[in-house]
This record gives sequence, C-alpha cells and structure tokens, in this order.
Amino acid sequence: MSRFAENIQPTWELESIFPGGSASAALRDHLEALERDITGYQAMLKELEAPSTLEETKALDGLIADLQSAAARLYEANSFVGCLTAQDQHDKKAVQLDAKITSLGASFSNVMTLFWNVLRMTNDEVWEAWMKREEIAPISFVLSEKRDLAREKLAPELENLVSDLAVDGYHGWGQHYDTIVAKVGVPFEEANGEIKTLSVGQAANKLDDPDRNVRERVFASWEEAWTKSEDYCADTLNRLAGFRLKLYEKRGWDDVLKEPLAINRMSKATLDAMWQVIVENKPKFVAYLERKAKLLGVDKLSWTDVDSPLGQATGKITYEQAAEDIVKQFGNFSPKLAEFATMAFNKRWIEAEDRPGKRPGGFCTSLPKSKQTRIFMTFGGTVSNVYTLAHELGHAYHQSVMEELPMFNQDYAMNVAETASTFAEMILADAFVKNAANDQEKIVLLADKVQNSVAFFMNIHARFLFETRFYEKRQQGVLDAAELSELMEEAQREAFQEALGSYHPHFWASKLHFYITDVPFYNFPYTFGYMFSTGLYALAQREGQSFAAKYDALLRDTGRMTVEELATKHLGVDLTKPDFWREAMAVNVADVDAFLELTK
Repeated sequence: MSRFAENIQPTWELESIFPGGSASAALRDHLEALERDITGYQAMLKELEAPSTLEETKALDGLIADLQSAAARLYEANSFVGCLTAQDQHDKKAVQLDAKITSLGASFSNVMTLFWNVLRMTNDEVWEAWMKREEIAPISFVLSEKRDLAREKLAPELENLVSDLAVDGYHGWGQHYDTIVAKVGVPFEEANGEIKTLSVGQAANKLDDPDRNVRERVFASWEEAWTKSEDYCADTLNRLAGFRLKLYEKRGWDDVLKEPLAINRMSKATLDAMWQVIVENKPKFVAYLERKAKLLGVDKLSWTDVDSPLGQATGKITYEQAAEDIVKQFGNFSPKLAEFATMAFNKRWIEAEDRPGKRPGGFCTSLPKSKQTRIFMTFGGTVSNVYTLAHELGHAYHQSVMEELPMFNQDYAMNVAETASTFAEMILADAFVKNAANDQEKIVLLADKVQNSVAFFMNIHARFLFETRFYEKRQQGVLDAAELSELMEEAQREAFQEALGSYHPHFWASKLHFYITDVPFYNFPYTFGYMFSTGLYALAQREGQSFAAKYDALLRDTGRMTVEELATKHLGVDLTKPDFWREAMAVNVADVDAFLELTK
C-alpha cells in the first residue's frame, strides 16, 4: 500500500493560509493590523529609555514578545505573497501586495533599529543580569549579537536615514540591474538560418544545451551582448560598492568582509581554513576537468563545457516516482525526515506542475504563524529535478525542527541555510549512483555530483576572489568595464588553475548575485553550506542512523549560535582548523576518484 494519498498532486494548497489568493480579505485585514501595530511600536520605541535596573527589564517582556509576533506575521504575509507572484507572473494584485509588504518591511526594520538601540544603551551590569533572566536566556544570543552590532553602527537616527535613502539610492541601483537585463538581447541563428533575438533567460537555457556547437555559438553572442551593456553594468556595480564602502567608513569598519562574516556568524579564520583545504585539493578537480575534456573530444574545456552534461542518466521520471524515491532514501537516514517529506507531499505543500505563467527557479519559504512551509519548482521529470525537490524538502525540514522556538531564534544565516538542503540532495545523489543500472549511467551520475564540487570550489571561488579584489581597488576609485573584465578573468584563471581553454570575462556583468543589495558577498556562504553538509554527511555515513538525532539538534541551534559554536557543541570539531574540512573534502575527492577509475 502506498504511503501517499491517492494521486498526489504536483500543485500546492494555499487556501488554508489566506483564502482568496491576491483578493484575500483575510490577508488585507492581516496587513492592516500589522501596519497599525508597527506604527504603534515605532511611537513607543521613540520614547522608550534603556532599563537602568534589572526590575525595569521585566516591563520589556511584553514588547519583546510583540516584536517577535510581528516578525512572524510579516514573514507569513511575505511568504504567502511570494507564492502568489511565483505561481502566476501575471497576477498584478499580487505584485501590488508585494510592494505593500516591502514598505511594511522597511518600517519594521526601522522599528527594530530603535529597539536594538535600547539594548545598546543598556549598561553592562544590567545587561548581564537581564540576559540571565529565565524568560530571556533562550534568546540571549540573538539579543547580545544585535546589541554588539548596534554598538558598531551609527546612531539609530542616522542608520534609519541611511535605510530610507537606500531605498531609492543603494537598492535603486540594485533594481536598475533588472532594467539593464530586460534590455539585453542575444542574437542566435537557428538551424533554419533564422536569426532570433533571445532574452537573457532564453540564452542562459541554451548555454546548457547538450550540443556543444549550440553552446559555443550562444556564448559568443552572449559575451558580445553583455559587452554592449558593460558600461551600464560597470556604473551600477561601482555605485553599489561605493555606497557600501562609504557606509563602512562612516561606521569605522575597515574590512569589507566584516559585515558578510557577521551576517553568517562565522570568523575569518574559519573562512580561511575552508578555502585553504579547497585550494589544496584543486589538482584533483583539474584532473576531472581534463578527463571530461578527453571524453568530449577537446584539448581543454571551454567555459560552456564545464557544466555540460555527459549524457542522460535515466528516462523520464514521474512526480509520483520522485516522491517514492525521495521518501525511501530519506528513510534510510532518518525515519523522521521521511515522515516529514511524506506529509509535505500529502498535504500539498509543493508546487511542481510544469505549466506556463510560473516564474523560473525553485525555492522553499516558511510560514511561521501557520507552522508550515511551501516549496516551489517546476518538475520536468529529470534526475536534476529530483535533486532539486530533495534539496527544497531539506530546507523545509530544517524549518520544521525549529518551529517551536522563539521567532528570534529561527533566523538562521545563509551559510547554514544551505546545510540541510545540500545534505538532503546528497542522500539522493549518493543513492542514485549506488543504484545505477550500468557503468555508463554511473559515470553520468558521478559527473553530476562532481559538477557540484566544481561549481562550489572553482566557480564560486572565482566570484569570491573577484569581489574581494574589486572592493580593494574600488577604494582607490571607479573601475571601468575593461578593468572589471580583466579582474574577472584573472580570478577565473586562478580559481580553475588554468584548466580551461576559454573564460567568461563579462561574468561580473551578467551575474545577478553581484547586484543583490540585501546580502553582501553572495558567494562564500554557498561553498560553506556545501562543505559543511558534506562534512556532516561523512559523519552520518560513519555513525549510521544514530546520527539523525544529532543532526536535528544541530539544525535546531543554527539560529542561536555561531558556526564555530555549532560545530564544537554538536560535532566536537574546530572549524578554524583544516581537519574537519579535509574530512569533508575526502567525500568529494572519492567521487572524483570513482569517476576517473570508471573513465580510464
């Protein structure tokens, strides 16, 4: 008997959250009440003075509870509207709601800046006693973290001014990138001789075409198209960096990595140890790239060959079969994880239907008031789609083990956010390789796994090297497009250890991640999440099912500890030293060795 409800549906259910979609009266009431509350908190906090005795801190318990509730309510509405805009790109009411929630989010951010300032102004003696109070101790890590950061920032009225000006300044430059992308056209000659102008999205899809001739022709046209827009992109990137650098200077921060490391709750020593082990092992991945070049019949891989498939592993997989495979393999690691995935399929928390009108990509979003999650993707029946589904279910499971915690403790950083998702993906990828029907299928599946390592260890390393060096040079003045391209290719050559025959000098122009304003240095956290989850996977293989409880406990703590504290408490390892990272790397290297052996 199937563990699933009859005919599981690849479409999600949203009515139980706010009935009526973008016309929901319940959502309108929810937002109106939230707006009233935020306005009230703002007025109250402007008059609030820091507590001068332990007794006075007790009067703030209700406010702290209200702020956590407001954060959860804002997140709930934002997630719901994100689902609406993703499922139907033509839902104009949802777009209007999205703008409304963005505005509410900015107001709430200003409220929290005022609250963090109350913490900042509290004297150390009262603070220490306050954090030890039974009601406050569970959230003391987050409160202390925010207090420390507030003490290193400008006065709250100046930080709020920066935040307000950034909407049309800093964030405006980031949004300007969307305008540039919309105007970029990539000419492409079809087989019948007809020349079509492709959008960036359409061209990006063709860069993954199995036919090398198609990839190379599109890439040449892609580089040419971005060259035509390079001056606009250079202006945008320079202004974004200039804003950040000037703000850091005013705050007295002299290291561009200070903010991204603080956001990710990790030290520079941990980051350096991780990159050290990756660089040590790059020759192994260069060997993989050289072998792949031979299999493709070329001297050296071009930029578009790096991600190209080596074949198709299996026939088309149905959504039901994917669900069965995922739950079965999850169960081999943790029955609890398998039960959660079963529930997500049965309760229709997943939108996977292949239909027009949906936005591209995939995501998992949390609904903290409802204590639910929703997953968005488009399932086309490939092995890669199964991995994506497992990946997003990993995110959802991570949230589920945290749902009973205070809202402040549910805010985990991007680097650990990628841990449970990548771990879940590994469970499936490993099982698919072990259960391959023949050596040819195993080669294709192993190549897919190694491809992930190449992306995180080489491509993302190139982005990190480029961005670090760009910020160093930007302190001396504006860089023109040619200098940015030179810097980018130099970083790629170093990261790939000269293993490629061609590079992508305009990658800095075409890659959205460099223009994201919410998260500075949108690169190394991905590699950390991948490596950290690989290290966890190595431990799970060694310890078996007994590791599952340890895994849950680690996920539960991701919002209330630094990554170093997390690893020490749950794994007994020191992330600032290379040992853990070498053990993690051994898992990836074993995949390369297996691939090289099979393709001798």
